[in-house]
Amino acid sequence: MELIFATQNENKVNEVRQQLPEGIKLYSLKDMVYKEELEEDFDTLEENSLQKARFVFEKFNKPCFAEDTGLEIDALNGEPGVRSARYAGEGKDSNDNMDKVLKSLEGVHNRKAQFKTVITYKDAHVEKQFTGVLTGIIGFEKKGNGGFGYDPIFMINEHTSLAEISKEEKVNISHRGKAFAKLLVYLKESY
Repeated sequence: MELIFATQNENKVNEVRQQLPEGIKLYSLKDMVYKEELEEDFDTLEENSLQKARFVFEKFNKPCFAEDTGLEIDALNGEPGVRSARYAGEGKDSNDNMDKVLKSLEGVHNRKAQFKTVITYKDAHVEKQFTGVLTGIIGFEKKGNGGFGYDPIFMINEHTSLAEISKEEKVNISHRGKAFAKLLVYLKESY
């Protein structure tokens, strides 16, 4: 089976490739020589994911999936949410985004947060969504050199950030890993 992952983010592609069983060939938008940024016009992860999957399916006429992920922080009323990549501006700078979160949480005791990923699978016959969630807390400083995005400030326990665990460990517990695992189960059962 050939499947397009509707993303320009090679970190996400590499994370998903680690979970692929034999028999599925994964293409990124880079592999498809598509360089434009996909539109995300909506206020929910579900709508943005669906919008991207529909666009990529129409463009390439191949089974595909798209995802949208947000960091949702209790004390910030669910922010940054769908604006996670651009929280500190259109430059999508991870360090600026993390700095803005840390500044917003200065003096705040409730640091509960979750990453939420919504994957939309689309082919000629079906559109189906799969959700994965990882709960944790926002740390008080950046820790670790692994991962990407908000990983250095997202604590999976009192002492460890997502940026301090191996790629293999992350795939097994992450929001994206959980959503993708559900997609794989669906594909195995359906095809």
